[in-house]
Amino acid sequence: MAITEDVSAPVVTSTMHRRDFTPAALAILRIGAGLLFMQHGLQKLFGMFGGFGGTPGATAPLDSLMGVAGILEVVGGALLVAGLFVRPVALILLVEMVVAYFQAHLPQGGMPIQNGGELALLYALIFGFLAARGAGPVSVDARRLHHRHEVARRERVRAA
Repeated sequence: MAITEDVSAPVVTSTMHRRDFTPAALAILRIGAGLLFMQHGLQKLFGMFGGFGGTPGATAPLDSLMGVAGILEVVGGALLVAGLFVRPVALILLVEMVVAYFQAHLPQGGMPIQNGGELALLYALIFGFLAARGAGPVSVDARRLHHRHEVARRERVRAA
């Protein structure tokens, strides 16, 4: 018994009827992480959300390591939300979170769940992903890149 295939029939895959939500998911991850990360900086710099060190209204001195971390968290978080300079900003924030883990959390115990460092490591993973992947199509970076390519295309047309 021979098996025959109808080669004229279209091949339907399970992905053909699914919509690609990757750009939206990337934007949600980037914006959500940026907004959540900003809260840590606002707490350190302006005493919001319970204040620095759990003291209502307390702030970290700007010339301290925690003050610098607060600045990175507010400015870096805002840039992530906007989708501006995402790769270098995410790389800087990744380094901040790794340093925070090794300086503040690791001395308190070996495992992240024991030393309270799981949030720092989770942020580090997210920032590593964003540094590698970039902002995605729903961002200022994408708009800037599109504009730069459009200007280059116009220059090539003009030169031809």
